[in-house]
Parts: sequence; structure tokens; C-alpha cells
Amino acid sequence: MAGMAEPVDVNAADRATDHTYRAPHGVTDAVDHGCAAEAADRTLGAFQQVPDGTAGGPGDLDALDLAALHRRTSAKWRLYPPDVLPTFVAEMDYPLAAPIRRALHAMVDAGDLGYPTVVGDYRRLPEAFVAWAAASLGWRLDPADVLMLPDVTAGIELALQVGTAPGDGVVVNTPIYPPFLGAVADTGRTLVDSPLARAGAGYVLDLDDLARRFAAGARAYLLCNPHNPTGLVATPAELARVLALAAEHGVLVVADEIHAPLTLPGARHTVAATLAEATGVRLLTLTSASKTWNIPGLKCAVAVPADPVLRAALADLPVRDRLGVSILGIEASAVAFEQGGRWLAAVLAHLDRNRRLLADLLAARLPEIGYLPPQATYLGWLDCRPLGLADPAERFLAAGRVAVGDGATFGPAGVGFVRVSFATSAAILTEIVDRMAAAVR
Repeated sequence: MAGMAEPVDVNAADRATDHTYRAPHGVTDAVDHGCAAEAADRTLGAFQQVPDGTAGGPGDLDALDLAALHRRTSAKWRLYPPDVLPTFVAEMDYPLAAPIRRALHAMVDAGDLGYPTVVGDYRRLPEAFVAWAAASLGWRLDPADVLMLPDVTAGIELALQVGTAPGDGVVVNTPIYPPFLGAVADTGRTLVDSPLARAGAGYVLDLDDLARRFAAGARAYLLCNPHNPTGLVATPAELARVLALAAEHGVLVVADEIHAPLTLPGARHTVAATLAEATGVRLLTLTSASKTWNIPGLKCAVAVPADPVLRAALADLPVRDRLGVSILGIEASAVAFEQGGRWLAAVLAHLDRNRRLLADLLAARLPEIGYLPPQATYLGWLDCRPLGLADPAERFLAAGRVAVGDGATFGPAGVGFVRVSFATSAAILTEIVDRMAAAVR
């Protein structure tokens, strides 16, 4: 845990990069010339992607080369033509953390690309995760309680299969990460919507509505905390109330906490499982290094059942139901938890700066759009309803050549919204907003 134990002055890192609030000269001009890929490359390509330093930090996170990013082969950079600036998916533009990169190179060099061990007494990832969870989240676990799965969505589907019956009601808080909706449908369960409520300047769980849904017969609740797409971080009091209600009504709680390490300054994440023992609730926690350390393509996640009956049911599933974990993902995830702390501290400082930069850019270029800087994640949830557009995502793509996440795919509560990622450089984030503004003028 060397990376996590060493203190990092996050505020100092923020101050050091504060000058990047100013967009580089020429960024806004690219919008006026058709937003062609060549214009973006000419403006942003002057920044060279800086590799991680030997100490494990990420280098200059504003030194990104747009042309180099376009050469990536992930869906983010291949789904749309090269003149489109993509910001629709939860994927960072930052360089890979040096310890992870070194570990992956070592495995490739050794030809260590065989079948992974995901069952039995394999302890590498469980032990790394348990040490990280204790140091970072105050969550004490036994490595024997940690199961490996290919991703969080697979964990949700398996939990619904073993913990509920076909047709059972499953509660979600819309707007919600679209795979939640797909998991409910794909397992033959019934979607029960309990939209987030607005309170003051932010979102909150609607505890009264959740109580009604549970009492009406729902059998499971998919808790997304921190919440995607709003960035809400539930308070300990809210979580305790939710868990008590679930225990009272016999509701299985499946907690997706994948964005917990991306909780930003001013908020504090509480692991639901740390409050669950006193209630006797059936609870499964799902998380992964994939979002925080930007390795989703390596396919590895962890599941921690708080209920021994649920744990036995998951452990007894056929091995084929847990296949899909990558041997590279296991190693990269373990290294992220063990050595990724310095990289993460610098990234969190940059994301904190960028969530405020996004607010400034929108206020200057698109003041009609509503935006509440998130408490966690690197996702901006933008209320475009005041623009009066039938399909804001389509307009931004067609007229601005910027691909945003379509809020309608997050459920009825997302209609009229779009989601953007601000895990990028100041220059690219500025270009994103400038293109959006040009699309509606």
C-alpha cells in the first residue's frame, strides 16, 4: 500500500494547474471553421501527452494530444467519424498509471496471457482489494469474502438471478446508468422506478418513495452510490435509512460503488456494507478498479456479499457464469489498488478543477443549461431543457460534431439532459463546450 500511505497535497496540485482555466489561443476559432478534425488537431495537437513519472504520478494531465487520442481503438474513439469530439462514455483521456503499465508490459513480455484463476484459493486481487478498502474506505474485510467477476453489470445480473424470481420488482433511481435498466429487463424482472428528488442545489434519494416501493412488494433495489449520472454521494443517514427499510421489507440491496474512489473534495463516501450488519439486510457490494484507473477493457470486478446465504448462492453458480475475467485485468486491478494512490490523488485534483471549469465554461457560453457540479465521478449531468430542443444530443452531434451521452437512455427522468465526461484536458473540455454552444446559436 505504498501508494496509498504517502500523503499528497491535493490542494497544492490544484493550485499548480489553476492557470489552465484559460483556454489555449485558437480553441474557440476551431468551432467557427466547421469543427473539422484537422482544426481540432491543429489547436490541441500542440500539447504532447506526457507519460507518468517514475514516482507513479500521471504527468501533466492538461498535456493531451488529440490526434494521439483519436488513434486509440476503444469505442469512445471509433464509434464516430474523426471530426467528432467524443464525450459520451465514462472513459478518461489521461495516460495510464505507470505501475499498471509496467505490470501489463511485464506480463506480455513473459507471455503470461493464459487462462485466469477466478475460483478456489487465488488471493492476489482479493488481498490487494481488502488492504486498499481498509486504508481508503475504512472497510474491514476478509479476502475470502471477495469474489471476482468480469464487470459490475455481470454482478448485478447474477445477484438478480440468485436473489429474486422472474417478474419480481427491482427498484432503480432514475436517471440511472443505462445498463441498470438493461440488467432488469435481461433477467426477466420488472422495473420499478423511484426517481431521485431535487433538494436545494442538488439531488437526494427520495426515502419516502423508496419506502412505498419496498412496501408495495419490490424484491430488490439497485443502489448506485456514488450515483451515475448525477454524481450524488448518499449520506450515512440516508444509507442507514435505506438499509433499514430494505431489511424491514425483505428487499435485496445490490450496491454499485464503482465510483467510490472518485469522490471529490467536499464529499465523503460511506460504504453501505459498513452500516449493514446492524440491520440484517441482504446486501451485495460491487466495485472495480476499471472506472477509477481507466482500465474497463481489461474486464475485472469484485463482489462482496454481506449475507452468507447470498455468498453461498453466488459461489455455487456454475463456473461458466463467472467466466470473462481477464488475467490482465486481475493483475492490473491488484496493482491499481496497491500502487495507484499517487496517480489517483493527482487525477482527483484535476477532476475537482475540471468540474469547476465546466461550470465556468457553461456560464459563459451556454448559461441556459443547468449544471450541478457532481460530488463524485468525472461526469457532468447537463439540463438542456431550457434550450427547447427535441433531442439535444442529436443537435450537438449533427451541428456541433460533439458526441454526448443522450439523457433519454438514462430513463424518463433523463429526457432533455445530456451527460459529458470532464476527465480530459482543459483545452479539450473547452472545445467540447464551444462546439455545443455553436450548435445552438
